[in-house]
Amino acid sequence: MICKNCNTELEAHHKYCHECGAKQIQNRLMPAILVQQVNEQFLSIDNKFLRTFIGLFKAPDIVINSYINGTRKKFIDVLQYFAIALTLAGIQVFLMDSIFKSEMESSFKVLQSIDSSTAENNPFKINANSFTDFNRYQSIIYIITIPFYAVSSWIANLLIKPKFKYNFTEHLVVNIYYYTQVIIITAVLSILFLFLGLDYLLISGIVSVLTLVYHFYTLKKVFHLSLVEAIAFFVMVMLFFFAIGISGSIVFLFLKYLNVF
Repeated sequence: MICKNCNTELEAHHKYCHECGAKQIQNRLMPAILVQQVNEQFLSIDNKFLRTFIGLFKAPDIVINSYINGTRKKFIDVLQYFAIALTLAGIQVFLMDSIFKSEMESSFKVLQSIDSSTAENNPFKINANSFTDFNRYQSIIYIITIPFYAVSSWIANLLIKPKFKYNFTEHLVVNIYYYTQVIIITAVLSILFLFLGLDYLLISGIVSVLTLVYHFYTLKKVFHLSLVEAIAFFVMVMLFFFAIGISGSIVFLFLKYLNVF
């Protein structure tokens, strides 16, 4: 028998390939098999998705550090998890642009009334297009933002706890897991609260506070920080992140103001 994934020779009784670890499937695809696979991956109590999702709340250090240290079968792969989160974010945006379009327009009017700037050429002025574009391109914004967080946590790691040193790629993994969890929670809570008729600005405010608290908790657990170290680490990450983000935003708005884009 030959492994269909890596072409390694196997014994007839082997259920898994000893070379690549793939499960050997001999049966043809049938509806019952597809249902079984969906149940194993997403619906059963002991599936990787739920184990990862719950684990990132209960013990994010175990999930993230285990993955970094080589445990790749127990929890869902970091990029696969991120892809699921982006799918949920896409569903959220679709619902906001269709079913909850009137609620989003009301939220925009509130934001517009708060904006005191009325100059036509002011690049910082809130307008309908920028508000819509932000929601529409959330997934791209998420992807672009993660490296900024990784750079920020990497620098903070070197300064606050250099003995517990992760390289930049490992910081990417830490922040992808964290950010993915935030995306999933944001999408689920936003959809749920909008169905309940709550104001989107209120939803955003509540979720933002919760994500900041979760970020602090994740950093403290993953890097094994004391309370004082965790506060310093978190503040430093935020400062570096906002410094990078503000610098990039200023450059982008300036170029947009010059009609480069």
